[in-house]
Amino acid sequence: MKPHSEHLVLRGKLFSFLIHKKAVAVTLLLLLAVIAIMVISTGIGSVFISPANVVRAILGIGEGTNDMIVRVLRLPRIVVAVMIGAALAVSGAILQGVVRNSLASPDTVGITGGASLGAVTFFFFFSDKLSIHVLPIFAVAGAFAAALLVYILSWKQGVTPLRLVLIGIGFSAAMSSLSYMMMISGPIILANQAMTFMTGSVYGVSWAKAVVPLLPWMIVLLPLIFVYSRHINIQELGEDVARSMGSAVQRQRFLLLLLSVALAGAAVAFGGAISFIGLMAPHIARKLVGPSFGALLPVSALMGAIVLLLADLVGRSLFAPLDIPAGVFTACIGAPFFVYLLYRARN
Repeated sequence: MKPHSEHLVLRGKLFSFLIHKKAVAVTLLLLLAVIAIMVISTGIGSVFISPANVVRAILGIGEGTNDMIVRVLRLPRIVVAVMIGAALAVSGAILQGVVRNSLASPDTVGITGGASLGAVTFFFFFSDKLSIHVLPIFAVAGAFAAALLVYILSWKQGVTPLRLVLIGIGFSAAMSSLSYMMMISGPIILANQAMTFMTGSVYGVSWAKAVVPLLPWMIVLLPLIFVYSRHINIQELGEDVARSMGSAVQRQRFLLLLLSVALAGAAVAFGGAISFIGLMAPHIARKLVGPSFGALLPVSALMGAIVLLLADLVGRSLFAPLDIPAGVFTACIGAPFFVYLLYRARN
């Protein structure tokens, strides 16, 4: 590792990386912030547990009661919130880079709506016949179907970013209407479950029902996205320049879109239609570390985790004993942010 002005250069026989020192510092600080929020959030509830006792319980050396509360009841919810927030943020960052539109996110191009419809379909028709581990497949299939339909409907001698976003918003509303129609016509128990899902919440998750099924999707998709995202940096120079440098532009865009849709679909399968994280987190990350995707993606992931952790913490503690879905608070913040982006891009 050699210092080079404001960068760190990592070289080996098979690799060479140029890392901005500021990006490293910001990433480490955000990582520490995520860990601190996780510990503090785990201790807050009807029974308060100090951060020190939370750490002891996580390590398996805490008291019996604390150990059960932390490891069985609260920690799965915290871990799932981190994974879902990171997944939605990374998916949004990839969409914004590929589509080249700051308004793009899983919500605004219809991916979240399609994934929600797929998941609600699973709840109403297959939840008593199939394992919960199949739920992400339904959500991802719905996300892919929605993305394909939005792309087809947006095509008119090519696809412009603004047309894609506007049709995506309308299509997302249509998918939500279909989901609500199933809820109205179905049993009241499933309707309540689906309503919580449509709002976006990490309430009631467990290791077996959420963490374990979601983890393989994260382990596979996130590294693939991190590896392939470097192609977006080349494409930022323009398609002609990217092709002259040997970049297969259309194939790489298509692959990145597939990975982004799959990641968002998996996140929606277990967190519901949590909105605007995929829109806000990449913008915040871009302000902190710039547009290079080598730094943008990890910072976006950490910011997404922080936003969802804080939204969930406020929802379950500020209005106790009510447990307000986290999606309510992300929407309260994200909707004005989206209006601001629309106003800024009005010309």
